[in-house]
Amino acid sequence: MENQEQGRRTFSKRLTPIEVEKRIILFFYTVVAEFFEFEEGRQFFMDVTDNLRNEWTFVGTFHANNIVENHVSINWAQFSLEKRLKTNDEVSFIEKPQDNGPWKKFKVIIKRKIKLFGQDIWGELMV
Repeated sequence: MENQEQGRRTFSKRLTPIEVEKRIILFFYTVVAEFFEFEEGRQFFMDVTDNLRNEWTFVGTFHANNIVENHVSINWAQFSLEKRLKTNDEVSFIEKPQDNGPWKKFKVIIKRKIKLFGQDIWGELMV
């Protein structure tokens, strides 16, 4: 799912059980096409800042596939362990202003659905 947030480009999705288990996140290339130029097998790096202003570097890889649409995998093993991510958590990457560095910069926001007085609400994880 792609949207605009405060004039910045974003991409987001809800985590699947496989993504949580393998500590990797998958996006169809069409979701991230305006952020990264596809080149099968090539790796790319993302500088990411979380809600606590901690800095992370995620490594992504482009995958071509005749059966499934071209896709991107982003390895974030340490991040997902420390944040204790769960199935159905929503992750959003918000593009940050770029300097002349070689890597894309993003803010990452993780939201989790909780029940409050019998109502489902989404709240940002502040961990």
